Amino acid sequence: MLVRANSQQGMTLLEVLVAVAIFAVAALSVMKATGQHTRSLSRLEQKTLAAMVADNQLAEVVLSAKVPDKATQGTTEMAGQQWQWQLAPVATETGQLRAVDMSVAAAAETDNPLVTVRTYVATR
Repeated sequence: MLVRANSQQGMTLLEVLVAVAIFAVAALSVMKATGQHTRSLSRLEQKTLAAMVADNQLAEVVLSAKVPDKATQGTTEMAGQQWQWQLAPVATETGQLRAVDMSVAAAAETDNPLVTVRTYVATR
């Protein structure tokens, strides 16, 4: 008597192709997410450095207690990069405090400031 075994061993070609397709979609999703994360970290680093430049420039203004009457601008270097900053006085209702806005951009992208900070300086 001949007995046939109907038990399958291994996977069919179709099952392998489906598994590879699922893996490929998952791998592409992970690569895209990693790329976005890397770009996000780079932008965050730029904004952090720009905020440090703004803080340093504003500290000089506060310590000197001299707010310019008109907008001034300049460049500074931090972390091996050139930064363009612009200091703009803002009118206030009181004569005891003067507001100033500090905008900082990467030297290559002066039209698009990364950070804008406002502070108040006591007049003497």
